[in-house]
Amino acid sequence: MPMRAARRLAPWGAAAVLLLLSAGSCHAQTPPLPVLPESWTSDRPEQIVLTLRILLGLTVLSLAPALLLTLTSFTRIVIVLSFLRSALGTQQTPPNAVLVGLALFLTFFVMHPVFDAINRRGVQPYLAGEIGYEEALARSAAPLREFMLRQTREKDLALFYEIGGLARPAAPADVPFHVLMPGFVISELKSAFQIGFVLFVPFLVIDLVVASVLMSMGMLMVPPVMIALPVKILLFVMVDGWHLVTRSVVLSFA
Repeated sequence: MPMRAARRLAPWGAAAVLLLLSAGSCHAQTPPLPVLPESWTSDRPEQIVLTLRILLGLTVLSLAPALLLTLTSFTRIVIVLSFLRSALGTQQTPPNAVLVGLALFLTFFVMHPVFDAINRRGVQPYLAGEIGYEEALARSAAPLREFMLRQTREKDLALFYEIGGLARPAAPADVPFHVLMPGFVISELKSAFQIGFVLFVPFLVIDLVVASVLMSMGMLMVPPVMIALPVKILLFVMVDGWHLVTRSVVLSFA
């Protein structure tokens, strides 16, 4: 079925290439408009619907990275890890690839119940032919909506209702996704910055203590970072910092 859909889309791709080439040429002639393939003008509209669904699915797949970054726990986790690296003062250690990879694994761990509910409620019944496409989409969106609503502050939702001039919903399930998504993102940003501030405080105290000790000893030419950095790393390792940070950031979604 996908191969037949691809063959039907091939004339459109060829027509688009021809239009681009003709638009970039020096001739002033207007290129002819493409015509619908004969199979599209037949008496089988379900084939057109199937092809449009394939195109929609490919579009969603192209947006999947952006959706993963903004509609899951990834935003809060990666920002907290970035704050931790800045508080330690280790510059590029751990490197960005390690932080992003750890954030992705923690995101899959936090979102596993949501993904499992989406699979059980919407995907598997749809693949088994028990429900239709629209019902599968509604069932799949429900677990994600519940997760986002739990992490979104009512104040942030009210902000976008006020900006858009929309009527307040009667129930949380009535909140549309175009209002829920930006409210969820700014709520995640605030939560991440709050956790990041708490992480910064003990390391800031170490910097102040080291700078005060060096100044009292008259060692003004010694950069405090040279002394504070190993002290902060030693303290972080002694208290098992990665364990504590991971536990705190994961439990913040409970």
